[in-house]
Amino acid sequence: MQRMWAIVEREMRKFFRSPALMMVSMTLPLVQLIILGHAFGGKIRNARMGVVDYDRGSQALKIHEAFNAIAVNIRTFTTVPYQNEQQAREDVRNGKIDGAVIIPAQYSRRVLAGDSPSIGLVVDNTDQVMSAALEAEMQSLVQALNEPIIQPYIVQQITLKIVELYPYVEYMKYLLSGSIALAMYVAVMIGGGMLYIDDKARGVHEGYLVTPITRLELVLGLNIAGAIKAILSGVSLTVIGTLLSGLGVIFNPMALVQLSLLIVAISIAFNGMMFLMMVRVEDPLVPRAMFGVLNTLLFFPSGAISPVSGLPPWLKAIAAIDPFTYAVHGFKSILLKDGGFTAIWPDLGFLTLFGVASLLIATPLFKRTL
Repeated sequence: MQRMWAIVEREMRKFFRSPALMMVSMTLPLVQLIILGHAFGGKIRNARMGVVDYDRGSQALKIHEAFNAIAVNIRTFTTVPYQNEQQAREDVRNGKIDGAVIIPAQYSRRVLAGDSPSIGLVVDNTDQVMSAALEAEMQSLVQALNEPIIQPYIVQQITLKIVELYPYVEYMKYLLSGSIALAMYVAVMIGGGMLYIDDKARGVHEGYLVTPITRLELVLGLNIAGAIKAILSGVSLTVIGTLLSGLGVIFNPMALVQLSLLIVAISIAFNGMMFLMMVRVEDPLVPRAMFGVLNTLLFFPSGAISPVSGLPPWLKAIAAIDPFTYAVHGFKSILLKDGGFTAIWPDLGFLTLFGVASLLIATPLFKRTL
């Protein structure tokens, strides 16, 4: 144990003597959380909607009043008046406005006569996010206009009542789980895999070989040090990320216990996986070349960016054995849902078994020779 802990102490001293390395291992996930969290997944605000009113009747006035309510309250779009449809279409095409509503002539008369009136909506569907938001808002407006002024005593239509178990989750909060997992992966990759190969290239590994340290002690020492680095990174980004995202889960003692267990299990899994990949690597350039490939292969199918259920079958197969998937699911269960141990015990079990199995496979492959 003394020899093993000597390796752990040496690795941790080297890690703490390089604050730049510590910052690099956290910078990428933090930048991703802040930039992507605000750049994607937000609600459309203050889009410019052109309005061409050929009717100018009482029912058209209701549409204008609804547009004003949207501009003041949810602020999805503000309106810009136009005199003709051709100019509005051209401005949508060249990007001056984001969409245009066409209220046809005789619209009010057809509404009062019950003659199936229609409203036109022109959108630039090259921007799917913007066009989908405008279409959804206009569908809600049309549905409200279709509601009868006097509700019948007998319900004649089937309606859907949505019950939301959780309040609105901003994309930054949704992305937080993946960012914490990514920070731990980067800490293992940079502070474990790359440093291990660099030590072999510099001859540090040769110094271990002339000591009585056994192969098992070497493997355990290197992996415990790598797991500690990942745990420190995970704890740091969990605290910083939850504060930036406005989540108060870190002030819940039971949630802290669950997060601690999950972070330890993720550290074991990531470190075991990385050690298994690097155990026979000699060239220091290999882990650097693998970094981007592994990041893409493991991070994006994990459900950190979008749900796993939307992936094609071959990506779902990767996600099923990807430790990132279980790390992201576990963090979401605690940070967003407060699901407790019932929600995360399958994740804890898989991550622990995955890490232990990886180390058991890697240990016989570890060479205690040059």
